[in-house]
Amino acid sequence: MIDFLKKMLLGALVLVLGAAPGAAEIVDRIVAVVNEDIITLSDLNTAFEPYQRRIEQTLSGAERDKVIAEGRREILNQLVDGKLIEQQAKRSGITVKDDEVDQTINDILKRRNVSMAEFLKVLEREGETMESYRHDIRNQLLRQRLIRREVQSKIVVSDEEIGEYYRQHREDYEGKEAVRVRQIFIPIPRGSDDRAVKRLREEAEEVRRKIVAGEPFELFAAKYAPNQALAAAGGDIGFIERGAVLPEVEEAAFRLKVDEVSGVIAVENGFYILKVTDKRGAGLKPIQEVRQEIVAKIEEKKMARRFDEWMAEVRKKAYIEIRL
Repeated sequence: MIDFLKKMLLGALVLVLGAAPGAAEIVDRIVAVVNEDIITLSDLNTAFEPYQRRIEQTLSGAERDKVIAEGRREILNQLVDGKLIEQQAKRSGITVKDDEVDQTINDILKRRNVSMAEFLKVLEREGETMESYRHDIRNQLLRQRLIRREVQSKIVVSDEEIGEYYRQHREDYEGKEAVRVRQIFIPIPRGSDDRAVKRLREEAEEVRRKIVAGEPFELFAAKYAPNQALAAAGGDIGFIERGAVLPEVEEAAFRLKVDEVSGVIAVENGFYILKVTDKRGAGLKPIQEVRQEIVAKIEEKKMARRFDEWMAEVRKKAYIEIRL
């Protein structure tokens, strides 16, 4: 009976959202139900709009329609997971205060050496408001605390695992010359013609001009990042050694000085812009020196697997209805 009443109420909401007096056109509708929450078509359109704009600039015809349809489904799944995480955080009593959001934003600006006035201008250029940015920061803090509580707190790395990892990856810790890199990568979608590739090259050149003019590298790295983890890290992919990346990328990375930004690097499937943040020379590294680095790698692998398992359990227990 509860499920029946829920569906009846949600159906009524579709009518309220979708029709104005004397108008037959639907202006909004529900595309997903996630327990007691809904996701509307306008929510999905807002989240997908930046991706759709880039797809439409680079693809056409049936290929474009296919990529857009697949992309919308992927973004909708991400929105559903976001709702589930927010609901779990609420049930667990996890909250984020306004002053914590303020402090996080101030810390971000301090690390990037950007004033609030400059940051507001960047947001305006990117079509985002401070209100929406604060909302995103609040959600990220909620997720971090929930994941730390439900996932990270249950992960243990033993001395045996550390030793085994070191033995299996000993060549990784031989102290080769390495540089720490932040990257921006603008991909070329499959099937793009010469005109589309040229537009993406121009887009990459414009991004680099803005960075050289003083806009934060991390902001653009987050914008173009393929996943949330890399976005949160500001494009930081850690230390890379010779032979670990594409030759064109390696040549540019090892030629750069610390804090220097590369030109646009063209590769087969896209365009890179790099920034080197640290360098280290060759030399044998004992296990004591790389212990924390190994622990972090093992934890990351375990967390990814545990998070997927935890998310699958949350989804299994939830009421989810997709109406796209």
